[in-house]
Amino acid sequence: MVEHWTQEKGFLSRTFEFEDFQEAFTFMTRVAFLAEQLNHHPNWKNAYNVVSIHLTTHDEGNQVTHKDYELANAINQIV
Repeated sequence: MVEHWTQEKGFLSRTFEFEDFQEAFTFMTRVAFLAEQLNHHPNWKNAYNVVSIHLTTHDEGNQVTHKDYELANAINQIV
């Protein structure tokens, strides 16, 4: 398991809360670059200063794989 992430229903999930929208958007931009680098893209949503991320591996039948753990660990490094 990855620190601060929960696993449920085929997803690794975590919610992040920031000071404001700009900080949340900056975080999302950094995650976007990580996702491109790892060629593994998150399901996510943003509402003002809150970003929720759900990771799953679509090409493995929507289950949690090493790709999800790798991206979750990388995301933890930028928070």
